[in-house]
Amino acid sequence: MTAAPIIKAPQRRTSARFAALSSNLAHARYVIGGNPVTGFAFLLLFLLIFCALFGPWIVPYDPLASDTSATLQAPSWKHWFGTDQLGRDIFSRVVVATRLDMTIAVTSVALVFAVGGLAGIASGFFGGWTDRIVGRIADTIMAFPLFVLAMGIVAALGNTVTNIVLATAIINFPLYVRIARTEASVRREAGYVMAARLTGNSDLRIALTTILPNILPIMMVQMSLTMGYAILNAAGLSFIGLGVRPPTPEWGIMVAEGAGSIISGEWWIALFPGLALMLAVFCFNLIGDGLRDIVDPQRRT
Repeated sequence: MTAAPIIKAPQRRTSARFAALSSNLAHARYVIGGNPVTGFAFLLLFLLIFCALFGPWIVPYDPLASDTSATLQAPSWKHWFGTDQLGRDIFSRVVVATRLDMTIAVTSVALVFAVGGLAGIASGFFGGWTDRIVGRIADTIMAFPLFVLAMGIVAALGNTVTNIVLATAIINFPLYVRIARTEASVRREAGYVMAARLTGNSDLRIALTTILPNILPIMMVQMSLTMGYAILNAAGLSFIGLGVRPPTPEWGIMVAEGAGSIISGEWWIALFPGLALMLAVFCFNLIGDGLRDIVDPQRRT
Protein backbone atom coordinates (compact mmCIF):
# COMPACT_ATOMS: atom_id res chain seq x y z
CA MET A 1 0.00 0.00 0.00
CA THR A 2 1.54 3.25 -1.13
CA ALA A 3 1.72 6.25 1.14
CA ALA A 4 -0.20 9.37 0.23
CA PRO A 5 1.98 12.15 -1.18
CA ILE A 6 2.96 14.79 1.32
CA ILE A 7 2.08 18.35 0.28
CA LYS A 8 4.67 20.81 1.46
CA ALA A 9 3.67 23.98 3.29
CA PRO A 10 4.73 26.40 0.49
CA GLN A 11 2.63 24.42 -1.97
CA ARG A 12 -0.36 24.56 0.36
CA ARG A 13 0.01 28.33 0.74
CA THR A 14 0.26 28.76 -3.03
CA SER A 15 -2.85 26.65 -3.56
CA ALA A 16 -4.74 28.65 -0.91
CA ARG A 17 -3.74 31.95 -2.52
CA PHE A 18 -4.77 30.71 -5.95
CA ALA A 19 -8.12 29.55 -4.58
CA ALA A 20 -8.67 32.92 -2.88
CA LEU A 21 -7.80 34.79 -6.09
CA SER A 22 -10.17 32.60 -8.11
CA SER A 23 -12.92 33.22 -5.55
CA ASN A 24 -12.37 36.98 -5.69
CA LEU A 25 -12.47 37.02 -9.49
CA ALA A 26 -15.63 34.90 -9.54
CA HIS A 27 -17.26 37.26 -7.05
CA ALA A 28 -16.25 40.29 -9.15
CA ARG A 29 -17.72 38.70 -12.30
CA TYR A 30 -20.92 37.94 -10.39
CA VAL A 31 -21.27 41.54 -9.18
CA ILE A 32 -20.49 43.08 -12.56
CA GLY A 33 -22.69 40.65 -14.48
CA GLY A 34 -25.62 40.87 -12.06
CA ASN A 35 -26.10 44.65 -12.43
CA PRO A 36 -26.30 46.11 -15.98
CA VAL A 37 -25.53 49.63 -14.72
CA THR A 38 -22.41 48.42 -12.92
CA GLY A 39 -21.40 46.44 -15.99
CA PHE A 40 -21.78 49.53 -18.18
CA ALA A 41 -19.74 51.59 -15.72
CA PHE A 42 -16.92 49.02 -15.73
CA LEU A 43 -17.06 48.91 -19.53
CA LEU A 44 -16.53 52.68 -19.60
CA LEU A 45 -13.70 52.28 -17.09
CA PHE A 46 -11.94 49.69 -19.26
CA LEU A 47 -12.36 52.01 -22.26
CA LEU A 48 -10.79 54.89 -20.33
CA ILE A 49 -7.91 52.68 -19.17
CA PHE A 50 -7.37 51.43 -22.73
CA CYS A 51 -7.27 54.99 -24.10
CA ALA A 52 -4.95 56.08 -21.29
CA LEU A 53 -2.50 53.23 -21.90
CA PHE A 54 -2.55 52.96 -25.69
CA GLY A 55 -4.03 56.29 -26.83
CA PRO A 56 -0.84 57.83 -28.30
CA TRP A 57 -0.33 54.75 -30.50
CA ILE A 58 -3.88 54.25 -31.79
CA VAL A 59 -4.84 57.81 -32.76
CA PRO A 60 -4.79 58.57 -36.50
CA TYR A 61 -3.05 61.96 -36.20
CA ASP A 62 -0.40 63.65 -34.09
CA PRO A 63 -2.38 65.52 -31.41
CA LEU A 64 0.12 68.40 -31.45
CA ALA A 65 0.52 68.71 -35.24
CA SER A 66 -1.09 71.80 -36.81
CA ASP A 67 -2.49 71.90 -40.34
CA THR A 68 -3.48 75.39 -41.45
CA SER A 69 -5.20 73.99 -44.54
CA ALA A 70 -7.64 71.99 -42.38
CA THR A 71 -8.70 74.49 -39.72
CA LEU A 72 -12.20 74.43 -38.22
CA GLN A 73 -13.42 71.47 -40.25
CA ALA A 74 -16.68 69.89 -39.10
CA PRO A 75 -16.78 66.20 -38.09
CA SER A 76 -16.27 63.93 -41.10
CA TRP A 77 -14.92 60.50 -42.00
CA LYS A 78 -11.42 62.00 -42.19
CA HIS A 79 -11.67 63.84 -38.86
CA TRP A 80 -14.27 62.10 -36.70
CA PHE A 81 -14.51 64.94 -34.18
CA GLY A 82 -13.50 67.72 -36.56
CA THR A 83 -10.51 70.04 -36.24
CA ASP A 84 -9.77 73.09 -34.10
CA GLN A 85 -8.54 76.60 -34.87
CA LEU A 86 -5.03 75.32 -35.64
CA GLY A 87 -6.14 72.34 -37.74
CA ARG A 88 -5.39 69.77 -35.02
CA ASP A 89 -7.47 66.60 -35.02
CA ILE A 90 -9.84 66.81 -32.04
CA PHE A 91 -10.43 63.05 -31.85
CA SER A 92 -6.70 62.41 -31.45
CA ARG A 93 -6.43 65.12 -28.80
CA VAL A 94 -9.43 63.83 -26.84
CA VAL A 95 -8.08 60.26 -26.79
CA VAL A 96 -4.53 61.28 -25.86
CA ALA A 97 -5.82 63.63 -23.13
CA THR A 98 -7.30 60.62 -21.34
CA ARG A 99 -3.85 59.61 -20.06
CA LEU A 100 -3.14 62.97 -18.43
CA ASP A 101 -6.57 63.36 -16.83
CA MET A 102 -6.60 59.77 -15.55
CA THR A 103 -3.07 60.17 -14.19
CA ILE A 104 -4.08 63.29 -12.27
CA ALA A 105 -7.19 61.58 -10.90
CA VAL A 106 -5.54 58.30 -9.89
CA THR A 107 -2.46 59.94 -8.36
CA SER A 108 -4.39 62.51 -6.36
CA VAL A 109 -6.89 59.94 -5.05
CA ALA A 110 -4.12 57.51 -4.10
CA LEU A 111 -2.29 60.29 -2.27
CA VAL A 112 -5.30 61.51 -0.33
CA PHE A 113 -6.34 57.94 0.51
CA ALA A 114 -2.88 57.16 1.87
CA VAL A 115 -2.66 60.37 3.90
CA GLY A 116 -6.26 61.26 4.71
CA GLY A 117 -7.52 57.71 5.15
CA LEU A 118 -4.73 56.67 7.49
CA ALA A 119 -4.94 59.96 9.39
CA GLY A 120 -8.67 59.43 9.86
CA ILE A 121 -8.15 55.87 11.10
CA ALA A 122 -5.53 57.05 13.57
CA SER A 123 -7.83 59.86 14.71
CA GLY A 124 -10.82 57.58 15.28
CA PHE A 125 -8.94 54.60 16.72
CA PHE A 126 -6.44 56.30 19.03
CA GLY A 127 -8.39 59.47 19.89
CA GLY A 128 -6.78 61.98 22.28
CA TRP A 129 -4.26 64.43 20.89
CA THR A 130 -4.12 62.56 17.59
CA ASP A 131 -7.83 63.19 17.09
CA ARG A 132 -7.48 66.86 18.02
CA ILE A 133 -4.57 67.53 15.66
CA VAL A 134 -6.09 65.74 12.68
CA GLY A 135 -9.47 67.36 13.34
CA ARG A 136 -8.03 70.86 13.46
CA ILE A 137 -6.17 70.34 10.17
CA ALA A 138 -9.34 69.08 8.48
CA ASP A 139 -11.42 71.95 9.89
CA THR A 140 -8.87 74.50 8.67
CA ILE A 141 -9.04 73.15 5.12
CA MET A 142 -12.86 73.02 5.22
CA ALA A 143 -12.96 76.69 6.23
CA PHE A 144 -11.98 77.68 2.67
CA PRO A 145 -14.08 77.27 -0.50
CA LEU A 146 -12.40 74.16 -1.86
CA PHE A 147 -12.02 75.14 -5.51
CA VAL A 148 -10.79 78.59 -4.49
CA LEU A 149 -8.26 76.90 -2.21
CA ALA A 150 -7.11 74.71 -5.12
CA MET A 151 -6.75 77.85 -7.25
CA GLY A 152 -4.65 79.49 -4.56
CA ILE A 153 -2.36 76.48 -4.13
CA VAL A 154 -1.75 76.12 -7.86
CA ALA A 155 -1.29 79.87 -8.32
CA ALA A 156 1.24 79.99 -5.47
CA LEU A 157 3.21 76.87 -6.41
CA GLY A 158 2.90 77.02 -10.21
CA ASN A 159 0.55 75.36 -12.67
CA THR A 160 2.29 72.03 -13.09
CA VAL A 161 0.77 68.55 -13.02
CA THR A 162 2.44 67.81 -9.68
CA ASN A 163 0.93 70.89 -8.07
CA ILE A 164 -2.51 70.12 -9.52
CA VAL A 165 -2.30 66.63 -7.97
CA LEU A 166 -1.20 68.12 -4.65
CA ALA A 167 -3.97 70.73 -4.64
CA THR A 168 -6.62 68.12 -5.49
CA ALA A 169 -5.40 65.86 -2.69
CA ILE A 170 -5.38 68.68 -0.15
CA ILE A 171 -8.95 69.84 -0.81
CA ASN A 172 -10.21 66.23 -0.53
CA PHE A 173 -8.28 65.54 2.69
CA PRO A 174 -11.16 66.44 5.08
CA LEU A 175 -13.59 64.08 3.30
CA TYR A 176 -11.36 61.05 3.80
CA VAL A 177 -10.48 62.04 7.35
CA ARG A 178 -14.11 62.35 8.40
CA ILE A 179 -15.23 59.09 6.80
CA ALA A 180 -12.28 57.08 8.12
CA ARG A 181 -12.53 58.68 11.58
CA THR A 182 -16.24 57.92 11.90
CA GLU A 183 -15.89 54.32 10.78
CA ALA A 184 -12.81 53.68 12.94
CA SER A 185 -14.38 55.18 16.06
CA VAL A 186 -17.45 52.94 15.61
CA ARG A 187 -15.38 49.78 15.13
CA ARG A 188 -12.65 50.25 17.74
CA GLU A 189 -14.82 48.61 20.41
CA ALA A 190 -16.13 45.84 18.15
CA GLY A 191 -15.79 42.23 19.19
CA TYR A 192 -13.27 41.28 16.52
CA VAL A 193 -11.08 44.23 17.53
CA MET A 194 -11.17 43.16 21.16
CA ALA A 195 -10.32 39.60 20.12
CA ALA A 196 -7.36 40.86 18.08
CA ARG A 197 -6.16 42.87 21.07
CA LEU A 198 -6.47 39.88 23.42
CA THR A 199 -4.32 37.75 21.09
CA GLY A 200 -1.43 40.16 21.62
CA ASN A 201 -1.63 42.36 18.52
CA SER A 202 -0.38 45.92 18.87
CA ASP A 203 -2.71 48.87 18.31
CA LEU A 204 -0.89 49.80 15.09
CA ARG A 205 -1.27 46.27 13.73
CA ILE A 206 -4.95 46.22 14.65
CA ALA A 207 -5.54 49.56 12.95
CA LEU A 208 -3.86 48.44 9.71
CA THR A 209 -4.94 44.79 9.50
CA THR A 210 -8.34 44.82 11.22
CA ILE A 211 -9.85 48.30 11.07
CA LEU A 212 -8.62 49.28 7.59
CA PRO A 213 -9.99 46.21 5.71
CA ASN A 214 -13.40 46.65 7.33
CA ILE A 215 -13.76 50.32 6.36
CA LEU A 216 -12.31 49.77 2.89
CA PRO A 217 -15.71 49.20 1.18
CA ILE A 218 -17.06 52.63 2.11
CA MET A 219 -13.68 54.19 1.32
CA MET A 220 -13.79 52.62 -2.14
CA VAL A 221 -17.10 54.37 -2.80
CA GLN A 222 -15.57 57.67 -1.74
CA MET A 223 -12.51 57.03 -3.90
CA SER A 224 -14.64 56.45 -6.99
CA LEU A 225 -16.56 59.68 -6.37
CA THR A 226 -13.33 61.57 -5.74
CA MET A 227 -11.89 60.29 -9.03
CA GLY A 228 -14.66 62.07 -10.91
CA TYR A 229 -14.25 65.20 -8.81
CA ALA A 230 -10.47 65.16 -9.37
CA ILE A 231 -11.00 65.12 -13.13
CA LEU A 232 -13.50 67.98 -12.84
CA ASN A 233 -11.11 69.92 -10.62
CA ALA A 234 -8.22 69.52 -13.07
CA ALA A 235 -10.47 70.49 -15.99
CA GLY A 236 -11.79 73.50 -14.07
CA LEU A 237 -8.29 74.73 -13.26
CA SER A 238 -7.27 74.30 -16.89
CA PHE A 239 -10.41 76.09 -18.06
CA ILE A 240 -9.51 79.25 -16.10
CA GLY A 241 -5.84 79.08 -17.10
CA LEU A 242 -4.37 77.67 -13.87
CA GLY A 243 -4.10 74.05 -14.93
CA VAL A 244 -2.12 72.21 -17.56
CA ARG A 245 -0.53 74.53 -20.08
CA PRO A 246 -1.32 74.48 -23.82
CA PRO A 247 -0.67 72.88 -26.24
CA THR A 248 -0.78 69.77 -24.02
CA PRO A 249 -4.00 67.83 -24.76
CA GLU A 250 -6.30 68.10 -21.75
CA TRP A 251 -10.09 68.09 -21.67
CA GLY A 252 -10.46 71.33 -19.71
CA ILE A 253 -8.10 73.23 -22.00
CA MET A 254 -9.93 71.93 -25.06
CA VAL A 255 -13.31 73.00 -23.70
CA ALA A 256 -11.88 76.45 -22.92
CA GLU A 257 -10.41 76.75 -26.42
CA GLY A 258 -13.72 75.83 -28.02
CA ALA A 259 -16.02 77.86 -25.77
CA GLY A 260 -15.52 81.04 -27.77
CA SER A 261 -16.24 79.29 -31.07
CA ILE A 262 -19.70 77.99 -30.15
CA ILE A 263 -21.37 81.31 -31.05
CA SER A 264 -19.76 81.30 -34.50
CA GLY A 265 -21.00 77.75 -35.18
CA GLU A 266 -17.93 75.59 -34.45
CA TRP A 267 -19.73 73.59 -31.77
CA TRP A 268 -17.62 70.45 -32.12
CA ILE A 269 -14.45 72.01 -30.64
CA ALA A 270 -15.94 72.16 -27.14
CA LEU A 271 -18.60 69.45 -27.45
CA PHE A 272 -16.46 66.33 -27.78
CA PRO A 273 -13.95 67.13 -25.00
CA GLY A 274 -16.94 68.04 -22.82
CA LEU A 275 -18.61 64.70 -23.61
CA ALA A 276 -15.40 62.83 -22.73
CA LEU A 277 -15.26 64.72 -19.43
CA MET A 278 -18.91 63.95 -18.72
CA LEU A 279 -18.54 60.24 -19.49
CA ALA A 280 -15.47 59.94 -17.24
CA VAL A 281 -17.24 61.57 -14.28
CA PHE A 282 -20.41 59.55 -15.00
CA CYS A 283 -18.35 56.35 -15.02
CA PHE A 284 -16.72 56.98 -11.65
CA ASN A 285 -20.00 58.05 -10.06
CA LEU A 286 -21.65 54.78 -11.10
CA ILE A 287 -18.76 52.48 -10.34
CA GLY A 288 -18.70 53.16 -6.60
CA ASP A 289 -21.53 50.80 -5.69
CA GLY A 290 -19.96 48.01 -7.74
CA LEU A 291 -16.59 48.46 -6.04
CA ARG A 292 -18.29 48.38 -2.64
CA ASP A 293 -20.02 45.10 -3.47
CA ILE A 294 -16.75 43.58 -4.73
CA VAL A 295 -14.56 44.46 -1.74
CA ASP A 296 -17.15 44.17 1.06
CA PRO A 297 -16.57 40.83 2.87
CA GLN A 298 -20.16 40.80 4.17
CA ARG A 299 -21.55 40.64 0.61
CA ARG A 300 -19.58 37.53 -0.37
CA THR A 301 -21.16 34.12 -0.56
